[in-house]
Amino acid sequence: MTDILKINDKTIPKFPKHVRFRHNKARDEWVVLAPERLVKLDPIAVEILQLVDGEREVKIIASLLSKKFNAPEETILVDIIEMLQNLSDKGFIEENG
Repeated sequence: MTDILKINDKTIPKFPKHVRFRHNKARDEWVVLAPERLVKLDPIAVEILQLVDGEREVKIIASLLSKKFNAPEETILVDIIEMLQNLSDKGFIEENG
């Protein structure tokens, strides 16, 4: 039985081998692809997922986005954790390590 991943600020998220984060040039949109599944992303999700590389902790991603958008890091951190948890629950994100 697989344990359910609980995303927190120390989690190092990555995409599982069967999941791809890609730009659809024909439609000029970013998507997450998995076997028989496709997730269309809003611009905020794209900004977050572009930083998911299997090396950065969630808190580092929040810090980078906080600086980029001049927004409170704690607010961004909460939003990132919520979004990544949602994707993790659906099998689109896993923890590196």
